[in-house]
Amino acid sequence: MTILLNDFIFGFLLNFILICLFYKAPIMTRNGWISAGALGTILWGCMGFSGWISVVIYLILGSLATKVGFQYKKNIGIAEKREGRRGPENVWGSAATGVIFAIMIKLNILNQSILEVAFAASFAAKLADTFGSEIGKRFGRNTFLITTLQKVKKGTEGGISLEGTFASLFGSCLMSYFMLLLGIISTKDHFFIVLISGFIATLAESIIGARYQEKYHLSNEFVNFIQTTLSSIISIVLFLSILL
Repeated sequence: MTILLNDFIFGFLLNFILICLFYKAPIMTRNGWISAGALGTILWGCMGFSGWISVVIYLILGSLATKVGFQYKKNIGIAEKREGRRGPENVWGSAATGVIFAIMIKLNILNQSILEVAFAASFAAKLADTFGSEIGKRFGRNTFLITTLQKVKKGTEGGISLEGTFASLFGSCLMSYFMLLLGIISTKDHFFIVLISGFIATLAESIIGARYQEKYHLSNEFVNFIQTTLSSIISIVLFLSILL
């Protein structure tokens, strides 16, 4: 119990110091930083350095993708609000699924490899979504509704472009690589399961956006939670089908 408590105390102190140093960086709102601190504390307490740094990497890469061509996206009215700064709803919409699996890993529930793959898949999906959306908005030449392939305006919910789709695949691959590099996943099979799950879930998220988001007034953050959860579920199904 003392060791467990020490992990969370260290995580809290580390995140508190880093937020004090970097809170002026145009990455998050004030409340977003508070949520990021809570997220970082949980991840360090549950998974140590590797789990914590993997999400720091995700946040950095996602923020950089948001800044790509930001002025252009702002000029045509499809840029992220608050100059791209993440609020608490963005933090938890992106990371809630990962946090659930991190806690399960800490509690040693189920097969640890399955849980680690599911954790990795949730963030692979989110980076895939961010890369596809932000790069597609800037560089996509033609945007089509995923359900009908009808040509639509950039920024339309459920809209995809060839450039954005390749960016999504790259984002999932990149996040999967970092998860492998950090030892959260440990084999080539795990890598491909995470990569595929993240990419499929991103395509599914576009279908949800096209068919259901406006109809049921779903927030982007709730759709993000659905997407990351779906990615984790797909990864578990693939793991059980292929590796067990």
